[in-house]
Amino acid sequence: MKSAEKQVRRVQPDLATKKQPAQQRATDTFERILDAAAQTLDEVGIERLSTNLVCERAGLTPPALYRYFPNKYALLCELGKRLMQRQNECVPHWMNAGVFKKGTKGLECALEGLLLDTYSATKDTPAGVWIMRALRAVPALQEVRLASHAAVTKAQTQLLVSALPDANPKELRLASRIVVEMLYAAVEMLFDESMDAKAVAPVVARMMASELDRMAPAPTRKR
Repeated sequence: MKSAEKQVRRVQPDLATKKQPAQQRATDTFERILDAAAQTLDEVGIERLSTNLVCERAGLTPPALYRYFPNKYALLCELGKRLMQRQNECVPHWMNAGVFKKGTKGLECALEGLLLDTYSATKDTPAGVWIMRALRAVPALQEVRLASHAAVTKAQTQLLVSALPDANPKELRLASRIVVEMLYAAVEMLFDESMDAKAVAPVVARMMASELDRMAPAPTRKR
């Protein structure tokens, strides 16, 4: 078993960019490659994506691409990090200390708005749905998603501990982690099943808000 695990680790693709652009011309090439990668991914999907196809679309030679990205997984990794950042930027707009002063209904509205904004951010990102699927389906890329969710969980746990000082911190951390994953899973479902986001969001929001409300001390609850 251990030897098999070592073999799996050995075949993990390199996800790091080889170099970061330092000059404007290099930055333009870097962004051109990523734009071409997103367009190609949206057109052919994860399995058929290749550095050769990206080079053709970008009008670059393979050595020009390999100067920055060693393989297609490094391209997906960078696209994934950017998508996660766009999604995470939606969180503080909706989830803040003031939300918990508005009671359960206020929390439901905030979670509903966060889900819809996260969905829109993904939809508006070139190849966003394919990038999201890659982060779930490709083992080498899962750490991008998990690291992003861990960062959001940490920030939201700190917010909850501050807003609900009498609640159990361990329970708040667990609830934060589950809420983050539920919201992300709901966004995936909206794309996978072509469901009405405005119909799904309030249902999911009520489910998540009810658990957070349960942990608040009874005297502080508002309906």
